[in-house]
Amino acid sequence: MTLVTRFHPLLVTLHWLLAILLVIMLGAGFFLLASMPNSDPHKVGVLLVHMSLGMVIFILTAIRLMVRLRAARPADATTGPLPERTAQAVHYGFYAVVFLMVATGYATAILAGLNRIVFQGSGEPLPPDFSSYPGFVAHGYLALLLAGLIALHVAAVLYHQLIAKDPLLRRMWYGRRLAKAAARAD
Repeated sequence: MTLVTRFHPLLVTLHWLLAILLVIMLGAGFFLLASMPNSDPHKVGVLLVHMSLGMVIFILTAIRLMVRLRAARPADATTGPLPERTAQAVHYGFYAVVFLMVATGYATAILAGLNRIVFQGSGEPLPPDFSSYPGFVAHGYLALLLAGLIALHVAAVLYHQLIAKDPLLRRMWYGRRLAKAAARAD
């Protein structure tokens, strides 16, 4: 019998690429875009990058979810029922929150006319304030939730590496995926 001990290399690549992109996007949203007034002429360029990367994240996340649902993967970690359910909720929560962030970003863009302003370069000014758009407010709360999920995820990784000292993190890296299962003595 053969056991899968690591995730598919495409899943590994997408995991780490999305981790980097999401941290960059959250940082840009919280520290750059939030502090930049809509009257700043550079904000349109920053929004162009932010919105474009948001679309890339959406596509990569959709691909990752499809591959995750189809590819063989290692058995769930055996840390107990509560941690296992929490881990599953966090992992699928990432997908849900990312998709909702994309949806609220699109809703804000449509209602604020950002397609014309940002992508078509119409020269129109940005709305004075995005907080009047419900999608924008939801986008901000979802960003906080995503940051919390990332913090929880990193805390779990640190627990497994430093306290439990199990090889769980190795599963999300490149290497031989298959191992022979030990024969069970009956």
